[in-house]
Amino acid sequence: MPLRHATLRQLAVFRALAQHQSVARAAEALHLTPPAVSIQVKQLSEHIGHPLIGQTGKKLYLTAQGEAVASACRDLLDRLERLDQDLAALKGLEQGSLSVAIITTASYFVPRLLGDFHAEHPGLNVSMFVGNRQTILERMERNEDDLYILGQPPDSARVTAWPFAPNPLVAIASPDHPLRDEVDIDPKRLAREPFIAREGGSGTRLTAEEFFAKAYAPLQIRLELGSNEAVKQSVAGHMGFSVLSESTVRKELASGELVKLDVRGMPLERKWYAAHPRNKVLSPAALAYRDFLDAHFPRPST
Repeated sequence: MPLRHATLRQLAVFRALAQHQSVARAAEALHLTPPAVSIQVKQLSEHIGHPLIGQTGKKLYLTAQGEAVASACRDLLDRLERLDQDLAALKGLEQGSLSVAIITTASYFVPRLLGDFHAEHPGLNVSMFVGNRQTILERMERNEDDLYILGQPPDSARVTAWPFAPNPLVAIASPDHPLRDEVDIDPKRLAREPFIAREGGSGTRLTAEEFFAKAYAPLQIRLELGSNEAVKQSVAGHMGFSVLSESTVRKELASGELVKLDVRGMPLERKWYAAHPRNKVLSPAALAYRDFLDAHFPRPST
């Protein structure tokens, strides 16, 4: 059966399978059932005339033909996406789409900004993905979204990133913590207290560990948790102190559920960054959202 009879749907399904290396995960990403994914890949294999995937134990892998087809799928579908953006630009901003992926910490303020932007451009198809830092970096590597919002961009020549808003990190504790009324707390003193950490690879955790390491005050990690909410609840439950973005704890600080510790050298001055792969041509909607962020958080003059 000639390759020209292959459908765009089959190519899109195979691209997802190549990205996720799993039928189940590809099906979840495409909102399909695993059998539907398998059928599309089987039909594409028949068009190609060679098997595209193999399996060793439970692990799926691409054959040589599969690797070649996956590369072609990425090139073809990326070009079609750029064509869609070009056509949208000719129609005007209101006919386009915008996909933004953000780290979980940014979910305390980015959705509201994205909602305000969509209110100004109701014709846009706006979507948002929320995940941990590693997931966002993986999505950026695969060029799955228009823009990425994170607190610590990767140090890579393949990424363009720019700061658009302050993101101070503060030390927090329960209201009855013994250091709550202390002023200018020595980091070495605080580091003797149990620390509630985000998961490994978290930008917040990396910054906190770097701060205490520079003060020659290694942290005593009691718990390692995968979400800001879990960290806040553990701190409020007297399990230890933590360091989080101030934007994530404003409500708890205002209500008295948590307190901010006066630590020498804090808050830690960080920034929120917008980023995208360096070779990516931003769509009109992505450019407009970048300008929208700059209007809400003006860049300091240099």
